[in-house]
Amino acid sequence: MAEYYLEMKGISKSFPGVKALDNVSLSVRPGTVHALMGENGAGKSTLMKCLFGIYKMDAGEVLINGQKVSINNPDEAMKMGIAMVHQELQPVLPRSVAENMFLGRFPYHSYGPLKVIDHKKMNEDTAYWLKQVGMDFDPRTPLAELSIGQMQSIEIAKAVSHEAKVIIFDEPTSSLSDKEVEVLFRIMNDLRDKGVAMIYISHKMDEIKRISDDITIMRDGTYVGTWPAADMTTDQIIAKMVGRELTNVYPSHECKPGDMVIEVKGLSSIHEKSFQDCSFNVRKGEIVGFGGLVGAQRTELMEAIFGMRGIKSGEIYMNGNKIDAKTPRKAMNAGIGLITEDRRGQGILGCLSIKDNTGISIYDKNLKAGFVLDHPEINHIVDESIKKLSIKTPNAREAIANLSGGNQQKVIIARWLANDPDLLIMDEPTRGIDIGAKHEIYEIMVELQKQGKAIIMISSEMAELLGMSDRIYVMCNGHIRGEIKDSAEMTQEKVMSYATMF
Repeated sequence: MAEYYLEMKGISKSFPGVKALDNVSLSVRPGTVHALMGENGAGKSTLMKCLFGIYKMDAGEVLINGQKVSINNPDEAMKMGIAMVHQELQPVLPRSVAENMFLGRFPYHSYGPLKVIDHKKMNEDTAYWLKQVGMDFDPRTPLAELSIGQMQSIEIAKAVSHEAKVIIFDEPTSSLSDKEVEVLFRIMNDLRDKGVAMIYISHKMDEIKRISDDITIMRDGTYVGTWPAADMTTDQIIAKMVGRELTNVYPSHECKPGDMVIEVKGLSSIHEKSFQDCSFNVRKGEIVGFGGLVGAQRTELMEAIFGMRGIKSGEIYMNGNKIDAKTPRKAMNAGIGLITEDRRGQGILGCLSIKDNTGISIYDKNLKAGFVLDHPEINHIVDESIKKLSIKTPNAREAIANLSGGNQQKVIIARWLANDPDLLIMDEPTRGIDIGAKHEIYEIMVELQKQGKAIIMISSEMAELLGMSDRIYVMCNGHIRGEIKDSAEMTQEKVMSYATMF
């Protein structure tokens, strides 16, 4: 067997107006986890899509076990033993877990010339592969009934079921709980023992140091280098990724609370198993964090405040006035903005441009004669947003679907900043974003704080929650179990004590 099971040499790929990959190489040894790292827009996902046959590379070659191969589409990639767990899920929600697992490769009964899907075998095989990866979902359960994290777990099981020799994990833990991450790492260690070559894309440094054997770093579509993971410190990795030192990931910020912006009193969902009797407040110039474990109902509570979920009882006051935020439009008119957790499903408008994705929240405020869009003013606002947030794109007319996940997230943030809300709710604002872009978003949050804006930040990253919050509310089972005001008490232990208070 060749020293490297997978080799990619001199890969280049261009899109209109941008060179995404420029002479990039990657070599992965069998039975290892190879971390692929870089800032958003560095070309990591583009390189993997070239390997998986989603994109056709402009130049370069791919070798599997020393033999040059041509991969024209994902079906060919899977037949060559390559599987991919994508960063952005594309589930078929009305169909079952089993149907999603075997989409495109259903087992069939043959009745002469007729073929009928063998649902019994499909469900049995799904149960087998779920068991192999430590999951106990009913194969017949509609995927729509599962959480995003559970859907991600199904995708991981699907990749393993292909019995591939190369598995690409593109931000696999972005939607997983700590327990689910432990399951994933157990699976990866089992695959490593079986000689499987794995490529692991993640921005979570603790995961990279824990699971990786080798690290390749990319920057601006080019190859920076490859090193043994054990020889690299976190600071060295960050410096090579961003091309500069980041001395303080969480910028210092001073909280000078002003007038009350939002006050929520006894808010309860129409669903008994969702949030109940929740009360909290946020003042001008505050960043208030919401912590809790998966299923704590933090997202559901914020979506209700934004008019996306039904409320059975309780009151919401904005700037001292009681509001009736039954729809997102009413919430926006009251001065509330929401950056959703699910970027692909509820955030971006994938078929539209950056301009439209950014400007959609302000079109009704920029009209000539009451009905004609003021395009020069809108263009100015969008261009300023692109510059301020360092969005990597050739121009504002570029389709948002062509951007990396992190740059798509920046566009969503730009959308709400353009709308100038009094309260900005940020649900997992840095999920799937590299360390350099995280720092930029944190600086934006601090700048908004200085301007007197109120910010609510939901975060499942403990370091982020503790590093950016002035106060923290912690939820468990739909209830707010505690509030942490004193900076001396803002510890992981204190947050977890409230988060597990059943």
